[in-house]
Amino acid sequence: MLSSILQKIMSKGKSSFFKKIVVAVIFITLILGGVGGYYGYKTIYQSNVNLGDKKSEIIYIPSGSTFDDVIRILGENNILKNRSTFELLSERKKYKNAIKPGKYRILANMNNNALVNLLKAGIQEPIKFNFKGLHTVDEFMSRLGRRIEADSLSLHQAVRDNGYLNKFGFNSGNVQALFIPGNYEFYWNTSVDQVFERMAVEYKKFWNQERKSKANSIGFRQTEISTLASIVQAEQCCDNEEKKVIAGLYINRLKDRMPLQSDPTVIYAVGDFKIQRVSFEQTRINSPYNTYMNKGLPPGPIGFAQQSSIDAVLNFDQNDYIYMCAKEDLSGKHYFSKSYDQHCIYAKRYRDALNARNIH
Repeated sequence: MLSSILQKIMSKGKSSFFKKIVVAVIFITLILGGVGGYYGYKTIYQSNVNLGDKKSEIIYIPSGSTFDDVIRILGENNILKNRSTFELLSERKKYKNAIKPGKYRILANMNNNALVNLLKAGIQEPIKFNFKGLHTVDEFMSRLGRRIEADSLSLHQAVRDNGYLNKFGFNSGNVQALFIPGNYEFYWNTSVDQVFERMAVEYKKFWNQERKSKANSIGFRQTEISTLASIVQAEQCCDNEEKKVIAGLYINRLKDRMPLQSDPTVIYAVGDFKIQRVSFEQTRINSPYNTYMNKGLPPGPIGFAQQSSIDAVLNFDQNDYIYMCAKEDLSGKHYFSKSYDQHCIYAKRYRDALNARNIH
């Protein structure tokens, strides 16, 4: 196009000097256009992230951050090769007034366009969370508090605030039933409210109409089912069929108004989950969770009841067992009895096995 314009100008009867000026102006324009195009390309598409030998880098942008905070965070982590080109594109793409907090994974050799798009869209690196090794709600809150922006203190306060928990249908005694174990993902900037709202959604999803109907037929509230399931699970972690037998046994004891006399409830009351053998003195501890001293179910779960454990209670084995005792091979399986005399035979075998292994 420029060449055709030049031809038209040169064809007119103008002076040689004038023609030279026009040609010079056109060439300068072409050069400037090329330089501008290259600079524009460099600003948008050329790599502007240097992570050395690393393939990626995680950065955290706290809630309430400004664009200046983002620049500071990127600078502290030595992310940007050229700060000015990032700022220029951020201005053009209107990111400066659209800061989204969160945890972000910056990839090596990212260009400004990809980096700005990532941050502006709020495409976060999720926090993966599971219940493995957790026994109490406090442990849950401590683990989660180390991984999200909300501090642990706020999370701990929430599980003790009955006024707050009442919004979700729980209290500080039974709130552990709200948390259905599984593999979850949270965003780093998840708030305390969002944690509880998320768990409430999962709880309602799990407690479908079929499970609710089964709980009603047993005569238990959902929190009571979870409480019994947590005890069953503490007695038998893995064998789902035996869980049903244990659930049936405990329901028999509840119907007969007999104390459950479950060792795991004593361990929970003591607060030492490393106990291998519950002593007589420990069964005398004054706690509402001690089912040796109190009849009925404890105030709430003694652990995070897995879905399989809850379903085992909802589908409990209808049996006549009243007593149970761990097998002497320490396999985790149990003997079940209808009579106390038979139970005593099994109990002696178990005690002898513990003594032989020096477990006290």
